[in-house]
Amino acid sequence: MRTAYITHDDCLKHDMGVDHPECPARMHAIKDQLIASGLLDFLSYYEAPKASKEQLVRVHNSDYIDSIFHRSPQSGLMQIDDDTAMNPHTLSAALHAAGAVIKGVDLVMSGEMQNAFCNIRPPGHHAGRAGASGFCIFNNIAIAAAHAIERYGLQRVAIADFDVHHGDGTEDIFHDDPSVMLCSTFRHPYYPYCGADSSNDHIINVPLAAGTGSQEFRTAITEKWLPALERFQPQLLLISAGFDAHWEDDMGGLALREKDYLWVTELLKDIAQRHANGRIVSALEGGYALHALGRCAMTHIKSLSEF
Repeated sequence: MRTAYITHDDCLKHDMGVDHPECPARMHAIKDQLIASGLLDFLSYYEAPKASKEQLVRVHNSDYIDSIFHRSPQSGLMQIDDDTAMNPHTLSAALHAAGAVIKGVDLVMSGEMQNAFCNIRPPGHHAGRAGASGFCIFNNIAIAAAHAIERYGLQRVAIADFDVHHGDGTEDIFHDDPSVMLCSTFRHPYYPYCGADSSNDHIINVPLAAGTGSQEFRTAITEKWLPALERFQPQLLLISAGFDAHWEDDMGGLALREKDYLWVTELLKDIAQRHANGRIVSALEGGYALHALGRCAMTHIKSLSEF
């Protein structure tokens, strides 16, 4: 299996302050596990380009994009919301994060790569059409979906989001667009306190109670995601890969294990193989317990690569 590993060093320079959980060490934790496992040598490395404003405006309001560019600080931190801040490197990091997932789409659509994992930050799935939220500046996975539709004429793109938090920004962008299916599992009630009652034919939200473990998670995927994905028959599968539902992640409150991330990745690979010529692009979202994050991401990438 040809798997791309897409990243950029500028994503490490985005820093929202001491003790902020969305920290540069998250990317190091993943890379360190890939090195320790020997897997990194079997991945194809690509440096992420910057996304263009033209690519961003497909999912974000132009006024919002301009505000992010104008608010980018020369020094110190610029607070965007209670949880999200920009330092002088954040704008470049956010543009490279979005560009990484676009690059992944180009690689799998051209057939150069079978699938891709983007080790990037800031994450994206809370960023809506007109605002940053929950550590997210631009919605990386939504930008990739819109790029796939615009550039390659795809009619059906699916996004699978297993982060512990609901991908509310992604839903905001695609709620009324039936060309994109969003399948999301998330703890509820929990930040961002929405998603439990906003599903439709192509928005498949599955709220999970605090403490949910393997059995309940797998039942939710099997009974809710699978029938919808089979009906939809996606031509490309994108993954918002958050690993904060792991039992070691104190911020999450769910109880998943590495084997659950292996299971859901294998299931999504099967969907992609039957409907999308195996094409998958996965992008890092949450995950804040560093050791668990590294192990879970490595397990996910190992499954993608079939190493």
